[in-house]
Amino acid sequence: MPELPEVEVVRAGLERHVLGATITRVDVLHGRPVRRDPRGASGFAQALVGRRLVAARRRGKYLWIPLDNGDAILGHLGMSGQLLVQPPTLPDERHLRVRFVLDGADEGRELRFVDQRMFGGLSVSTGGADLPAEIAHIARDPLDPAFDDDEFLRRARRRSSGVKRLLLDQGLISGVGNIYADESLWRSRLHGDRPGDRLTGPQLRTLLGHARDVMSEALGQGGTSFDALYVNVNGESGYFDRSLHAYGREGEPCERCSTPIRRIAFMNRSSYFCPACQPAPRARRVGRPGTPVPD
Repeated sequence: MPELPEVEVVRAGLERHVLGATITRVDVLHGRPVRRDPRGASGFAQALVGRRLVAARRRGKYLWIPLDNGDAILGHLGMSGQLLVQPPTLPDERHLRVRFVLDGADEGRELRFVDQRMFGGLSVSTGGADLPAEIAHIARDPLDPAFDDDEFLRRARRRSSGVKRLLLDQGLISGVGNIYADESLWRSRLHGDRPGDRLTGPQLRTLLGHARDVMSEALGQGGTSFDALYVNVNGESGYFDRSLHAYGREGEPCERCSTPIRRIAFMNRSSYFCPACQPAPRARRVGRPGTPVPD
């Protein structure tokens, strides 16, 4: 699934290639990607024809394109969504779902939403140019200049959940998905099951710093691509996967201590970590004797 760096790469591409263009036609080729729009497929299209694209913004893993009337196109890439800027002469992609025909270019262009698995989606957010109401509950991400480190520390240290769950809690901190959570924890030498209320302020600040570093480095390399499903608006893959230290490296030697990287199941996904550099938390006894809980 695309995470913050991958979505930011797409946002920046939209900012470079489609701002100022006007939508002249919208073709909804499959209804599922616009299922969250109460207008339905035809209403979605009608609400956008004639509108000019004025910006490209992001909150966590959500993208939105403000329009000249104060509304916005709100989008999420899901697991396999792609937003591609293509010449109209290029044949349709196999999994093309929504086409936006744009003017404002010498040879014309199209913005295409391609989604093989169709977990992503688009909708029109009424009055959502500044911040769509649909995503106002999502926290800022660590790369946002307005992110409040102290508030994150206060809230995280009141939680008994494991720190990886906290990193994936979009109401607490957005944009840090499974890949970059594992990489940030590896760099911090923290096991993902360490409870938030058992971490110190300096440990959490260090973790935040590593999260910023790993996502900034990924941005510089175009994001992480494990297959052809993640690409930027020009159809190019990122290559940060070559720089990963933990994620996807099960059985390979840890680059710090040579211990084989381990994979465990986590929330219907996988966690990768070094069992030596990131030791699991010890059990502590609370309540009735003999009842262990993570320390």
